[in-house]
Amino acid sequence: MDTIVDEAGARLSRRIRLERGARDWSLAELAQRSGVSKAMISKIERGETSPTATVLVRLAVAFDLTLAGLLVRAEADADGGLLSRAADQPVWRDPATGYLRRQVFARPDHPVELVRVELPAGARVTLPASSYARIRPVVWLIEGELTITEGEARRTLRDGDALAFGQPADTTYTNETDRPCTYLVTLSRS
Repeated sequence: MDTIVDEAGARLSRRIRLERGARDWSLAELAQRSGVSKAMISKIERGETSPTATVLVRLAVAFDLTLAGLLVRAEADADGGLLSRAADQPVWRDPATGYLRRQVFARPDHPVELVRVELPAGARVTLPASSYARIRPVVWLIEGELTITEGEARRTLRDGDALAFGQPADTTYTNETDRPCTYLVTLSRS
């Protein structure tokens, strides 16, 4: 798994550099649009650091992409993406929390994306409302317990529970237990 994560990180660094270059943006312009410092963007593009989930979301939004869209572009599938084999699914680990994200399925021309997440015991990930601006997520908890705070609403999911999100709001995923939890996120583009 570590090899996949390392290779995914290198592809992600290249993709961020390519996305910025395709728009003819300077580091300063991307920093201003994303709220991520020039120094951090430079380190990410050079592969010197792995970005957190929050930083990736900010960069994706600046590029007018979802996080999944950015990751899919980094992992561009040569056969057109009709079949998503487990061995080929992009995997990325958040260096700050250990959050492990597997892009199960995503295609730019398909309205649905599937993401499998493993959130370590005690971990917490917060994503800004802007990351939900063009998508409608549903979370299905496969195993464990997960607390989702969406704006002012706080809900705890247990094995098999599902939650559809409302209007875009800052959202925090928290595993308040002493064991990891696993959940599937289904995203439909609106």
